[in-house]
Amino acid sequence: MMGRLGWAWVVSALLCLAPTVSAQTIALVGGNVVDMEGGAPLEDAVVLVEGERIVAIGARSEVAIPDGARVIDQSGHWLIPGLMNMHVHLGLILPGKMAARLANETDAALALRMAEAAQKVLQAGVTTIRIPGDSRHADLALDRSIRRGESHGPRIHSAGEALVITGGHGSEPGVLYADGPYELIKAARQQISLGANWIKIMISGGIATDGGGIAEALMTPEEIEAVVDAAHRFGAKVAAHSGSPIATKVAVEAGVDSIEHGYMLDSAVLRKMKKAGTWLVPTIVVSQPATAPFFERIGSPKWYLARRESVGKIHWGALQTAIEEDVNIALGTDQLPHEPNDGTTATVREAEYYAEAGMTHLGALRAATTETARMLGVSDEVGTLEVGKYADILALPSDPTKNISALRELNFVMKGGHVYRDDRAAAR
Repeated sequence: MMGRLGWAWVVSALLCLAPTVSAQTIALVGGNVVDMEGGAPLEDAVVLVEGERIVAIGARSEVAIPDGARVIDQSGHWLIPGLMNMHVHLGLILPGKMAARLANETDAALALRMAEAAQKVLQAGVTTIRIPGDSRHADLALDRSIRRGESHGPRIHSAGEALVITGGHGSEPGVLYADGPYELIKAARQQISLGANWIKIMISGGIATDGGGIAEALMTPEEIEAVVDAAHRFGAKVAAHSGSPIATKVAVEAGVDSIEHGYMLDSAVLRKMKKAGTWLVPTIVVSQPATAPFFERIGSPKWYLARRESVGKIHWGALQTAIEEDVNIALGTDQLPHEPNDGTTATVREAEYYAEAGMTHLGALRAATTETARMLGVSDEVGTLEVGKYADILALPSDPTKNISALRELNFVMKGGHVYRDDRAAAR
């Protein structure tokens, strides 16, 4: 663990990244506010922002702009809520050259790497993320720093450190982890006591761990049920990493809130998820051809590439079936939201895959905004552009409800009333 001087240095460095806090009124003028329910957009609108929140939305002729307000022209642009990504690891380390390079990473280096990533997340238009397990609770510290206004970054919902069983996905050979209901209950309570509002459990095999079938159910029903009960008693939700129909069936029956990846889910378990209201976070981008250059770039080993490729087609089929069965779907990438993929970011490519798999373009946009807010239980704060909600606002030159690839043209990012990106202003 770091000494006090080491952590002081990290905090000092993060403070240097702090945004300037201002209560100035901002008026976004002339844009078309997208109706996230599928209605006609509010054209030639004014969105009035004071401090962190939206205080008025209406036609230009109906909203008075206060004297001294900062006016930002959005004529000809479509305004949408900030994007949300539900499967992000800011401290991501994958097998291969990446793991070797970061093998001796200190707490200070990890904190700074995550802080840098958080800034890039915002630049990519992602204003809210969920972190389903990350290293050494650095994400919880970063979340507090962002909430205090000391650092740039998205709104963070965190699971602390994932709960791993001995020999399971995410484990290291020869290392003992939490096993059995009572050990896992204690581990879940520990994460909650540190500030986690989600708990992440690894209930099946996975791509990133060599050994153990991806579709194998590795955590016992008693273990899953114990964690869900413990988390829900404290008001925390539970996300389960699963590629297994068998493990997923048990998890859904136990009351798990979301299933991550769902590589090999079949129609029977997806119907069960639909009936229970369980969420699916597909992370489809990691198993599809668009991300192959990423894994080559980070030097992934052959066994990892083989495991990834082995699930690609069946993962795609599972996503298509989930859409057909109208399962609750919230966008997540299992890559950094801003990671370059196929000429765009991982977040945008994920949303495009949803449309390609059968969602409407509006549905894909909702999966990245309105539906993700509903999964998190924060629909009263984010996910749509409404009076009283946080001013997390993006601008695009074309309508994403007609073509989700409009997200590739993102040129304006506001989070909580602060403008973090304005490409047109920078070009003038």
